[in-house]
Amino acid sequence: MQPIGLFGGTFDPIHYGHLRTAFELWQELRLAEVRFLPAGSPPHRDQPLANAELRLRMVKAAVADQRAFVVDDREMRRTGVSYSVDTLTELRAEYPDRSLCLLLGMDAFLGLPHWHRWRDLLGLAHIVVAHRPGWKAPTMGPLGEVMVDHGTGTVRELHEQTAGRIYVHAVTQLEISSTELRQLIVSGRDPRYLVPDEVRHILRESQCYAHG
Repeated sequence: MQPIGLFGGTFDPIHYGHLRTAFELWQELRLAEVRFLPAGSPPHRDQPLANAELRLRMVKAAVADQRAFVVDDREMRRTGVSYSVDTLTELRAEYPDRSLCLLLGMDAFLGLPHWHRWRDLLGLAHIVVAHRPGWKAPTMGPLGEVMVDHGTGTVRELHEQTAGRIYVHAVTQLEISSTELRQLIVSGRDPRYLVPDEVRHILRESQCYAHG
């Protein structure tokens, strides 16, 4: 059975940078699906500006035409602060014999040592780092140590083992940030071609970022 990709984030709002990264990793890693996990109350960043219901609606609209993309709202339904280790623990119980791949951007990976029980993540899933071409993985410090112990250069290991590997893969980097996207919308400019049309319609209808 092919691995399941797990792609979390606040998605405030979701944009083509998220979608292209997920699509390329789905293809290159031969994933069965990419499961989008919108964050409820993220512990490592400010609270999202758009409410959970609206962000979930935008994610569902963004992935509706890609059969391999599915939406999992468990983190939004969880009360209190939502930690990735809790989500992975739940999913590992649901899929005890399945390879799970936590898909992270470079910035999230570099911040991993600040995550709650971050060393436990590799006992539950593989970690796949989507990075800019030319970027070098850390060789020093705690991340350098886990790269030495857990790094792999082959996709095959992600299929043969259920967890425990770190795989680094270059993806097309669309320089779109949710923060800059919100600022663009606040200033009255049109986010066309930065987000799917369905998301653009929701943004215009809801005016969720109209006041910053």
